[in-house]
Amino acid sequence: MRILATIKIAMRALRRNKLRTALTMLGIIIGVGAVIAMVGIGNGAKAQVQARIAALGQNVILIFSGSINRSGVFSGFGGAGTLTVEDALAIQNEVSGVAAVSPEARSGGQIMAGNNNWSTQIMGEGVDYFTIRQWDFAEGGMFTEADVRAAAKVCVLGKTTAEKLFPGEDPVGQSIRIKNVPIRVLGVLRPKGVSMMGSDQDDTVIVPYTTCMRRLAGVTTLRAINVQAASSDQIFAVQNGVTELLRQRHRIQPGRDDDFIIRNQQEISETANATTETMTALLAGVAIISLIVGGIGIMNIMLVSVTERTREIGIRMAVGARGRDILSQFLIEAVTLSSIGGILGIGLGIGAAKFLSSVKNWPTLVSMDSVVIAFVFSAVVGVFFGFYPARKASQLDPIDALRYE
Repeated sequence: MRILATIKIAMRALRRNKLRTALTMLGIIIGVGAVIAMVGIGNGAKAQVQARIAALGQNVILIFSGSINRSGVFSGFGGAGTLTVEDALAIQNEVSGVAAVSPEARSGGQIMAGNNNWSTQIMGEGVDYFTIRQWDFAEGGMFTEADVRAAAKVCVLGKTTAEKLFPGEDPVGQSIRIKNVPIRVLGVLRPKGVSMMGSDQDDTVIVPYTTCMRRLAGVTTLRAINVQAASSDQIFAVQNGVTELLRQRHRIQPGRDDDFIIRNQQEISETANATTETMTALLAGVAIISLIVGGIGIMNIMLVSVTERTREIGIRMAVGARGRDILSQFLIEAVTLSSIGGILGIGLGIGAAKFLSSVKNWPTLVSMDSVVIAFVFSAVVGVFFGFYPARKASQLDPIDALRYE
């Protein structure tokens, strides 16, 4: 019964100074809202990165042509064609746990179709590429192993390229020209969206790698090799097997650097996640600082309230209130301020996240964990910063408090 009376007194005190109560809660409202919105932005960015990594396919290992050292001068990443078609075939045939392999060559240039033209990247790939990338077709289909062996003049278009070259038309069965070479369109891929590097994955033309190497780019080496492990458990075993095989094939002596670069999907994911988690932590840290500032505001106002209500505290003690009753009253006031501010801040944070998502097109993802943590933290702030003023009020001498003017 005594605690209910104490709560009523605390609520009456807060209602007595509505403007001051609202201004005190504002710091907590902004702090909690900022925490939820910032964490939501960080989680949204992380989810977007994970989706883009998943667009690479499942259990993917990427092998890139690396650098070579000539007379002490390094050519840099991709500066030398150190991978060959024979390397890709050896990986497929000799490394256990490999499910699929696609040699990759690249070129670029202006592509023409009737009166339309478009500059885009030209990717030479094997037939397993679409399986590795889990890339389905919107129209038509892919080229075959026979097309690869014959370096056939056929291609598959990304959605963006298809729309630029054949606006309002069906591209399947029609011809395009790449570097004056007529190429027949076999199919159009489903849209994949933006890659991890921010480029449009759908702005591409995919041809057999032999066609790219012999007819379009005039090269004899590969830019990369795409490998898919049979399962996620075998990724690192396959990666180690590929490394050993390529070092052996390229006659790289022990202690010398590889002339290729190899990365697996898990490493890429971990690196990207570490970056987004750091960004989320920084954003949340800044927001938590504003929440602590709001708590300091509560402490300041509660100290002012104790000073203003010294005589009231003396009267309550004179009629039988104990020190713990006074302590409870001021603690309840502080926790009420922070809790109501936390609830309003949750609404502000969710609203701000949705606003940024709809107006600025920022990816946001508000999780229930961040909402609960922000609310609990706001209540803890109320207890922490409200305890000193409450304790100070409970330790007032009744005689001195009654004399206070």
